[in-house]
Amino acid sequence: MTVQLIRSSELSDVAEYAYAATAPAGARYIHLAGACPIDEAGATVAPGDYRAQAQKVMESLVTALAAAGAGLTDVVYTRVLVASSRQQDLVAAWEVVRAAFGEHDAPSTLFGVTVLGYTDQLVEVEAVAAVVDQ
Repeated sequence: MTVQLIRSSELSDVAEYAYAATAPAGARYIHLAGACPIDEAGATVAPGDYRAQAQKVMESLVTALAAAGAGLTDVVYTRVLVASSRQQDLVAAWEVVRAAFGEHDAPSTLFGVTVLGYTDQLVEVEAVAAVVDQ
């Protein structure tokens, strides 16, 4: 595994992610644009549904990672953007994102924002990954 997740016993274990991550010297970094809940025709999927949009976002993120020669376990950091001021909406999206990563709980930041770029868009996930090419 290229990415090493770092935890500290001096920080709370309430967060469902590592507090830091590193990649070895020589790793190729991949900076992914925000994955959006957009279908192949360019339409926003599941208007009004934070969980369904988060699921589509994660599917799109996996596809973009694969195109760059990486997978979810190569992710060093994510930024999760949710168009809402309600904490329960942020948590709904986060639960889907967190589940998709499984054991690889990369450092992440969860934001509530006022609006995202596409009509009816509620969720977007940005990521940075690192791989060592063989």
